[in-house]
Amino acid sequence: MKNKLYILLILFCGIISSKGQSKLTISEAVKNTLENNLEIKYYENLEKISKNNSSILNNNYLPNVQLGTDLNTNIQNIEIETPDGFSGQLDNSKIDNNNSTISLNYNIIDASGRRFNYKKSKELYSKSKLEVKEIIENTLMQLFSIFFEVGRLTEEKNILQNTLQISKERYKRKLVQFEYGQTNKLEILNAEVDVNSDSINLLNTSKELSNVKRDLNLIMNVNLDNNFEIENSINFTEKAILIDAYSKGIIGNTKFLISEKDIIISNLEDKATRFSYLPTIGLIGSYGWNESINDNPYAFYNKSFSNGFTAGLSVRWNLFSGGKRITANKNSKIYYENTEITKEKIKLELESEFKNAYQTHLNNIYILEAQGKNLEVNKDNFERNKEKYKIGSISSIEFRNAQLNLLNAQLRENIFRYQAKISELYFLKLSGQIISRFK
Repeated sequence: MKNKLYILLILFCGIISSKGQSKLTISEAVKNTLENNLEIKYYENLEKISKNNSSILNNNYLPNVQLGTDLNTNIQNIEIETPDGFSGQLDNSKIDNNNSTISLNYNIIDASGRRFNYKKSKELYSKSKLEVKEIIENTLMQLFSIFFEVGRLTEEKNILQNTLQISKERYKRKLVQFEYGQTNKLEILNAEVDVNSDSINLLNTSKELSNVKRDLNLIMNVNLDNNFEIENSINFTEKAILIDAYSKGIIGNTKFLISEKDIIISNLEDKATRFSYLPTIGLIGSYGWNESINDNPYAFYNKSFSNGFTAGLSVRWNLFSGGKRITANKNSKIYYENTEITKEKIKLELESEFKNAYQTHLNNIYILEAQGKNLEVNKDNFERNKEKYKIGSISSIEFRNAQLNLLNAQLRENIFRYQAKISELYFLKLSGQIISRFK
């Protein structure tokens, strides 16, 4: 059983390291994600569409210019008879009618409320930029969670490797002692069980680390089989910066800013709807060319030609549309009121979440410091027990307990170190500063 575990562990670790590894920093991971992540690219394309829609070319401010040409040929058989008795017949009489027109229409006053719709399109573009920012923030939080989980598991793997090495040395020591009759078979079996247990723990952590690395490659949209080591140092944001962010509250929170944009957009929609009660007044103008050729000898004329300009003013006033405008105006006011309600709801929820996140981070920092002190105590206790074990003043069970106490203290300190960093990043996200911290 022991040999199988060793072989499996060696093979697994060999697969991990066989492709070569390179250091990946958090900045490089952010850069890869911003450049390659498919969801970010998708929403950036939506932002481009919104930018196009906000152009003056898409908001009825420019005139409509149309060019038209008609070419018609009419071939007829004609029979005529006049009141004074004259009659005649003409076969395959041909008439050609040709005309071309270029026309221009421009609305001076537009009942669709184009001025407000144009402003609305600009605000929608601003909102789309905020929505892209929110997608980036959420994606970065996913990235950080995975990246630092890789870091935590890497540290855990190192801790377990060291624990396994200690257990192996203890097992070898017991084998030597058994040869000299200084221990019994049960002690050897206990040591072997501990080696197997530590090997299984290391194997499971190595497998989990490999899976999480694949998740990290996925969010960065790089080759899933890329192997790497991450830059594992953790630097916490200065307390003064966090205090300053807390003092500013949620004014920079992206979700809150989007809710403010929704109010502006709804207000502009309401104004555009009220504008529909006005008439549409427009200028019209055209230039036309007409030619008609008739080979009928009985016609009043056989050829005519005309060209010239036409200009005018058009007024269209929809006096009553079956009550649709009245309903639209009532609804636009309700929509506007709902956006204000939604903003207030989001504000209250975010303020609560923001304060909770700040307090959670402070608690995690406190726990991390306490775990650090516990770790130092357990290290000191383990070293003392290690010396006692060497001289035989404590049993294998007591030594193993000291070893497990140190292992648990190391794992807890490792967990809370990365948990404190994630809570810090989540607080920065709620304050709207997470992107600027990593640019």
